Amino acid sequence: MSDTTFTPRVFSGIQPSGNLHLGNYLGALKRFVDWQAKDMETIYCMVDLHAITVWQDPKDLQKSTRELCAGFIAAGLDPEKSILINQSQVPEHAQLAWIFNCVARMGWMQRMTQWKDKAGKNAQNASLGLFAYPALMAADILVYHATHVPVGEDQKQHLELARDIAAKFNHDYGVDFFPLTEPVIEGAGTRVMSLRDGTKKMSKSDVSDASRINLTDDADTIAKKIRKAKTDPDALPSEAEGLEERPEARNLVNIYAAMNSQSVDQVLADVGGKQFSEFKPMLAELSVEKMSPITTEMTRLMQNQDEIDKILTRGSERARAITAPILRQTYEIVGMVPPAEI
Repeated sequence: MSDTTFTPRVFSGIQPSGNLHLGNYLGALKRFVDWQAKDMETIYCMVDLHAITVWQDPKDLQKSTRELCAGFIAAGLDPEKSILINQSQVPEHAQLAWIFNCVARMGWMQRMTQWKDKAGKNAQNASLGLFAYPALMAADILVYHATHVPVGEDQKQHLELARDIAAKFNHDYGVDFFPLTEPVIEGAGTRVMSLRDGTKKMSKSDVSDASRINLTDDADTIAKKIRKAKTDPDALPSEAEGLEERPEARNLVNIYAAMNSQSVDQVLADVGGKQFSEFKPMLAELSVEKMSPITTEMTRLMQNQDEIDKILTRGSERARAITAPILRQTYEIVGMVPPAEI
């Protein structure tokens, strides 16, 4: 293969499934904003096509998509600097996914950990879309020739599959057309855990609302949840190694570190030796300081949904300026007869 140079471009997406929480902010949104500040084109997507691999109430899906867009903007993404889209408004995602369905192998899909986890023993009743999900994810990324994808640890396997699909396509057709995209997994806040159980990921599906900080929580609610977060009786250590067998302590320190853009070691250098009765108020104050402006802006945007819809429409126009030529070239490589120029 030749040494094709691809334009540095970042792509990432989140499912619009409602109830955005602190894990979404620290694990994704805050990092998206950091990437926006770098010298790269950034594209962020509300992946509504992925959402319908399991049943979604149509009205709830529309609301969740707009709420996610509001969360993107409230967290600091500028629609003029980054391209913000909902996936279904850019049809090239689904069109390229079909090509990749024909490139990917059944065995590759069957090895996907998330397929095994979500389908479980009921695989015969799971949707075909859930099985083919990773091929659509590969298309989401490669239809932009994205070079970097900030993702959580749980999506790393899907990124490796996207690289496999790109490599096989390039090999099969004797081209160097799709980049081997780099997953970017970084920092303390990548995986935020439950406030009630430090061994479980913070999740909107947890039955206990006290397990998570929602981006719509007010200041009093945030402070109360942190005060009641599960901890252990020991003082905080001075080095990260001291957190290894203390999941709840590690989680709260990780949250503080990610919120304050510090390393865990930097935080522990300041708070090592403190009891949680001292550390929790510090974490609550920092959390309220960082999260309250986001909550306020999300509320404003959700009261002005026409503004959100205009941003998404403009985003899709900018996105298609990139995706339409890439899809057309893909079709030509595969051997499709292109439409005549009018």
